[in-house]
Parts: sequence; C-alpha cells; structure tokens
Amino acid sequence: MFKNLFKKNKEEKTATSQNYIQPLQGKLLNISEVPDPVFSQKMMGDGIAIDPSNGVLVAPADGQIMNIFPTKHALSMTDNNGKEILIHVGLDTVTLKGEGFTTFVKDGDKVKQGQKLMEIDFDAIKSKVPSIITPMVFTNLGESEKVVIEGNEIKIG
Repeated sequence: MFKNLFKKNKEEKTATSQNYIQPLQGKLLNISEVPDPVFSQKMMGDGIAIDPSNGVLVAPADGQIMNIFPTKHALSMTDNNGKEILIHVGLDTVTLKGEGFTTFVKDGDKVKQGQKLMEIDFDAIKSKVPSIITPMVFTNLGESEKVVIEGNEIKIG
C-alpha cells in the first residue's frame, strides 16, 4: 500500500489524504525505469510502475472507471478525490488487440479499492511485447505535485 498526500493550495495547510494500493502484485519501480520514454520522461504524468508477478489487476483506489481501451491494454479511472489515473498494462500491448486480457468492469462503473478490474495472461503475452512492466500514471497532478517512492509507499506532495 502507498499513501498519497495532496495539498489543497498554498494558502491552506490542510491536506487531503488518499491511500492507494498497487494495482498489480510485483516489484514496485520508479516511473523513470519504464523502458519507454513516453512514461519514463513523464510525458503522460508522474506515477509508478510495476514489474508484475501475477495477472490480477485491481483498483488502486475507490473511484470510477472512465475508459477501458477497446484493446483492453489500458484503462483510466478517476479516484474519489478527482485524481485521474491511467494504468497501461505492458508496452506495445495495443498490438495484441485484446488477446490475453479479460475485463470485469466497464466504462462508468464505480469501483472499490482492491476490486478486480482485469485479468492478464502475462505468460501468453510476454513473448509478444517488448515489456510487461506496467505504468500507473496520475495524469492531472498540479504543477507542484509529484510522486515520490519511499520504500513501498508512494506519496504525492
């Protein structure tokens, strides 16, 4: 589990706190370790990555599914504090056209933290894509907000 702290603005000293869990079991990585410059250079936003050890993708927080890509390789959601989260399973997985992915939610569904969103057959897809490392990116952080990994925790501040 990791924790996320958001400052409301510079004048207010109170913060909104949101706890997140990793969407996949596996090794937690810094976003800069993703072997794709779109993610590693934070072009989509700041975040984390996971080198997955199993194929069950769960909701990192309570919120709402905004979009499951037609190829099922990625999804976006908004948490209950308005933070937009993009989870992109592996790299170049769009080329699989849904092969190896089974979804359990649809656009517009409200989800609870830990709820199963998708199953991914990493054994079937890993030889067909450059990497199964899975970025999770916060796409609407404020200018002063960034993601910091401290051990197994992630904080935004």
